[in-house]
Amino acid sequence: MFVGREEELAQLDAAFALNGSATLLFGKRRVGKTTLIKQALLRQSKVCIYYECLKGTIQENVDAFTQVLYELRVLTISLAFHSFQDIFAYLNTLPRQFIIVIDEYPSLKTMASGEAVDSAFQFMIDNRLANINLVLSGSHIGMMKEMMSEGNALYGRFGTVIRLRELNYQTASAFYPSKTSYEKIAFHSVFGGSPFVLEQLRNNETLEENIVRTILNEHNPVHIYASHLLLSDYSNSIQAERIFYVLGNGKKKYSELEGKLNPNKTGNLAKQLKALTEMEIISRMAPMNKPADSKKARYEINDNLMRFYFTFVYRHQSALQMLGPKAFYAQYVAPALSDFIARRFEEICRDFFSLLARNGKLPGIRNIGSYYYDDPLTRTNGEFDVALDYGSKVALFEAKYYLHPMTPDEIHREAGQIRQIRELNIAAIGFIAANGFAEREAGYIYYTADDLYHLENISQLSAHAGS
Repeated sequence: MFVGREEELAQLDAAFALNGSATLLFGKRRVGKTTLIKQALLRQSKVCIYYECLKGTIQENVDAFTQVLYELRVLTISLAFHSFQDIFAYLNTLPRQFIIVIDEYPSLKTMASGEAVDSAFQFMIDNRLANINLVLSGSHIGMMKEMMSEGNALYGRFGTVIRLRELNYQTASAFYPSKTSYEKIAFHSVFGGSPFVLEQLRNNETLEENIVRTILNEHNPVHIYASHLLLSDYSNSIQAERIFYVLGNGKKKYSELEGKLNPNKTGNLAKQLKALTEMEIISRMAPMNKPADSKKARYEINDNLMRFYFTFVYRHQSALQMLGPKAFYAQYVAPALSDFIARRFEEICRDFFSLLARNGKLPGIRNIGSYYYDDPLTRTNGEFDVALDYGSKVALFEAKYYLHPMTPDEIHREAGQIRQIRELNIAAIGFIAANGFAEREAGYIYYTADDLYHLENISQLSAHAGS
């Protein structure tokens, strides 16, 4: 099932329309890179050659790539080549247009000099793309990003760069279309936006049934993916697991992580967090009004599925083995699931406003994120999880994943606490209640779960804030 990716498909179409173009495409494992590439190739009339690199020598890859050319009848007889440069030079002699995809490009470097491999492809991009569109793709995000840095042979060689991320909450909901908006929030909070994971879900099953059948079943592809994601691209997977264990479903300052994981303060933790952040599994989050304040920054698990796995499964694996998936869900997951979803709901709400901004419905907006306040007059400080920055003013929203509609008393209490903070220049106060509202008084902005999934019904927010 191919869902979304319209923007990325358009980028690839534009790149393939230019003869001799080079494209770099990367993203973490199972995010849909290969599916996107193959979908894009279906739209092309040129000769399309897709090759996934082996974790072997360069010659082994040259031989395997040559076999692909033979199977596609680009080569009418079996020829022997000694390098990719030789292959591309031969293809330049043919009166045909080619699109060549080299997938999992970092694998070429496993048994060779990485600099030599990059230099070889730099030469081919500069001299051997007369009738070739080249795509280099990979899931080792750190290695792929290095190819765009100064000093690398491939720096500045790519006309198109696509960093593929997980599907957002709205697009991901296409995999469970019959669910209510409230249920869709829960599904996204648990399973995230990896197309590989989403394809394992069953629309006719409840959230509990899907969790029991996939994440809590050690033989299911979703469980295997969650438990082995770090092993392939991160050398220090044991330390990564320790970091994930400490983070769980929360947010931690660097000092808090260091106190638990590296009390001797060797500096290794900073390197490990940087590597995991580059893999897009961990995020470093800072309030939008304190972006450079390291004391206000927090680390959290960015991948929803990984967050669920390390919150519930990793730390209780022996219990899962003893109880079995159903009993384990009842004892360990069910009592804490609403709180788990509520914390992910805040991120969904920020994504909601980001989508509105992209659709032109938040004119004047400068930033979206959390907002830290420290009011010396009332001696209070804290952080609002959902805030819109309009420059001189800020719109604040409280995100509530309640089982019941939000009541007027709850609204008055939350709004009263906000108004007590004197440092704030408030453009508007709003509420995003997953289960709606018992009443809607004037003076506030209201959004429900249905609003989050029907952006076409949302009018410009500038009528309420920032104008």
